[in-house]
Amino acid sequence: MKKLTATLVILVLCFISCKKEEKTEVPTTTATDSIKTAEPVAESPAEVPLDSAAQAKAWQAYATPGEAHKFLSDEVGTWNCDMTFWYEPNAKPEKATSIATVKMILGGRYQETNYKGTIMGAPFEGKGTVAYNNASKEYTNTFIDNMGTGMMVSLGTYDEATKTMELKGDVVNPITGKKSPYREVYTIVDATTRKLEMYDTKNGAEYKSMEIIMKKK
Repeated sequence: MKKLTATLVILVLCFISCKKEEKTEVPTTTATDSIKTAEPVAESPAEVPLDSAAQAKAWQAYATPGEAHKFLSDEVGTWNCDMTFWYEPNAKPEKATSIATVKMILGGRYQETNYKGTIMGAPFEGKGTVAYNNASKEYTNTFIDNMGTGMMVSLGTYDEATKTMELKGDVVNPITGKKSPYREVYTIVDATTRKLEMYDTKNGAEYKSMEIIMKKK
């Protein structure tokens, strides 16, 4: 009887042990279970290729000067420039003078302006270019001078109703090394007078930093 009881106890213990093992068994996973299926990415529609004749026509339109370039050519000549600078918001204005010589280059596709004058008693030289991009329908203005080593690049459009061209760009402040936005407004005052205004930004606020009154000789 004792042997039978001991045997039953051993069987019960084995049964309980097996049940515990079943409960603590870690479920196995397959490699495919751990990989998340990526959602399908929508494909962009394929561009319809143009035939050679259409491509040639598009490039010809892009390269051919138009009315906007005729507008730029109206500036050709020599201009006396009366320049005013404000180096800080509400600062005392500084005056300077220069002469600008404007010409069209590369078959009338771009306007080039060369400036010579004196600023704060030092010789000043600068070169600007203006382009009208037939593809993007916007103007691009670049400017370099002997008072720095960077190039200013701004883009914008011309408003026939107000006779103004507004361009916007960024310039790196040589003191902070950070980019700062600037804005230019070029106004056709009359047949022989132009006004160029520049607005810089300091502490998040825009202020007028330069004005040039140009008179054609």
